[in-house]
Amino acid sequence: MTNKISTSKIYQSLRSLPHPELQKHNLVELNMIPNVIIEGDHVKIILALPSLDAPIKQDLINEIRRRVQDLQTGLEVEVNIVEMDENQKRAFQSVAREELKVAPKAGVEVRKVLAVMSGKGGVGKSSVAGLFASSLKKRGYTVGLLDADITGPSIPKMFGAKEPPLGGPEGITPVESKGGVKIMSTNLLLPDENQAVVWRGPLISRAIQQFWSDIAWGDLDILIVDLPPGTSDASLTVMQSLPLDGVVLVTSPQELADMVVRKAANMAASLGIKLIGLVENMSYLICPECGAKIDLFGTSSTQQTADLLGTQLLGHIPLDPGFSTLCDRGDIETYQSEAFEEITDRVIELSQLKD
Repeated sequence: MTNKISTSKIYQSLRSLPHPELQKHNLVELNMIPNVIIEGDHVKIILALPSLDAPIKQDLINEIRRRVQDLQTGLEVEVNIVEMDENQKRAFQSVAREELKVAPKAGVEVRKVLAVMSGKGGVGKSSVAGLFASSLKKRGYTVGLLDADITGPSIPKMFGAKEPPLGGPEGITPVESKGGVKIMSTNLLLPDENQAVVWRGPLISRAIQQFWSDIAWGDLDILIVDLPPGTSDASLTVMQSLPLDGVVLVTSPQELADMVVRKAANMAASLGIKLIGLVENMSYLICPECGAKIDLFGTSSTQQTADLLGTQLLGHIPLDPGFSTLCDRGDIETYQSEAFEEITDRVIELSQLKD
């Protein structure tokens, strides 16, 4: 048959195909269709994605095929996937963050939003988030702590917070700790703190957004967000929906922890989020008998990881049994640590949190 299809006609059709998650933008506008090749009745569409394992990949392929095949009878349509380069990813994520950003509740003013993240569980991410909130509050800042680890919340336990948040004229107000930190967590909403939260990804993401948009946080100097471990939908939701000013990554001396923290760092970079630096938790143990420093997990490679990522190692936190005891009692705010205060100093400086 005579070839009547043209690249301009194909591009014109795909300009009416919005991105499933970014409804204000079409695939062509987002530079997701870098090339169209026509050879007789065979049309090859190049589809560029920020990640090759994007969950919407197959839906996009099916819709592109359908739209192009509808343009002319008998067309054979092939869709080839390529991964965007770093510049394309940054441009795409910039558009995504702008469209997906969720506004806070009316009357809420939060000057800085800082996320605490880890590549894997068990490295003390929530402990570091809690210590940041407590340390900043003691310095006179107004501080909120959003527990975005929806299925594994531990923040209320550390702060001894048990009462549910209350509703008022301005909406739901976060629970205030003994030291004055404003806290919001799923555990505060459950009738039993041991009850499991068995939710699928979309519901978890929606809950995180509501903790930001529907809670009357009031006037805050800084909101600390305790992310779940890894690079899941929940972390992506926070990075795209909240106006993050930076991310602090928590790791431990094991090589495995350093490997996975690099994945988390790459996720933040791909989304255009500033990496404030790394905190190495459980770095060593001080012998209670002789005062010797014991490297329980061997020689640390966190400095090399920080250098590789082009960021700073903010400091080392020792393994302290006394700290665990205080967290179990809900008294994290009474903990004193010179090492952590130095880390807080650096975070204040690097995140430009003013007095």
